[in-house]
Amino acid sequence: MRNVGMVSQCAAAALLGAFACVATERVQAAEYAQGIYVLGTRGPLAGVIPPPGFYFESETYFYQGDLGGNRVFQGGGVVAANVKINLNAEFASPIWITPVEILGGNLGFAITIPFGTPDVAAGAVLSSPRIDRIIAGREQDAIFNVGDIYLSSFVGWHSGNFHWTATALGVVPSGSFENGQLSNIALNRPALDLSGALTYLDPVLGYELSIAPGITFNWINPATRYLTGTEFHLEWSASKYLSKDLSVGLVGYFYDQLTADSGSGDRIGPFKGRVLSLGGQINYTLHAGEIPISTGVRVYRELDVKNRFQGTATYLTISAPIWVAPPKAAAEVKSVVAKY
Repeated sequence: MRNVGMVSQCAAAALLGAFACVATERVQAAEYAQGIYVLGTRGPLAGVIPPPGFYFESETYFYQGDLGGNRVFQGGGVVAANVKINLNAEFASPIWITPVEILGGNLGFAITIPFGTPDVAAGAVLSSPRIDRIIAGREQDAIFNVGDIYLSSFVGWHSGNFHWTATALGVVPSGSFENGQLSNIALNRPALDLSGALTYLDPVLGYELSIAPGITFNWINPATRYLTGTEFHLEWSASKYLSKDLSVGLVGYFYDQLTADSGSGDRIGPFKGRVLSLGGQINYTLHAGEIPISTGVRVYRELDVKNRFQGTATYLTISAPIWVAPPKAAAEVKSVVAKY
């Protein structure tokens, strides 16, 4: 019996080695193949902030993608291949635009709490904290959980048709991360994202152009000892207002991992990811009495991908004011929302 066990272990080890040699031709970068900054969150009017007041925004996010081929994925201590993801998530954000000015721009704050169910399936698990075998068969997790907490502060300026913002976003682990679990919205890595956004909006001709670059600095995931590298992201939009309430246009994003992953928990090597996407959007403003309710749909198709998931991302956005400061308190802040 001992010989049989030894032969089985040797065969499993040999199979693991052979599989790994094939799989590492194109290896996954960034733990969970995701950045803490969710690509596509900045769309039309990215550089515009509304007048001082309290607002609420809800974004429903759908993403379907896969690694395909022999690429390897690592997340939550699990190393797997042939991974597919079907993610449904909600991002709820209360927003406060203050009357406080910094260099002529209004200061604002926001908190975002994501929650949802990532449905992640792996065709083969090479290593996992939850199994005592070298290789396991197909594994699938679809567990509702709460993500890490996003805290942001930003300043927004306006000058004629130009509007721009500077944003600092900090990510605080929520404690809901489960090591050894494929399905995690919480990535359990503290991070700082610094970004800016510039919007050109012509209220006469109805044209809008926005661009929003940013960079993410990651700290190590203490549960897995995996350190994701520094990441660059860029989002853009180009829209045309067909009426004061309806606009259509193009959107896209670009992502490039600047430094390689590392850490004692990195089992797949110092590889870096990249992705380019293009898509379209439509926005419509409803009116509940005097309250404008902005709604929008954005769809992104990822085209050029390296060491990441490749798929389609869809956003459904609803935002509305809860309370807006009287005009006297916001005399120097132009209300773009009111124009459109």
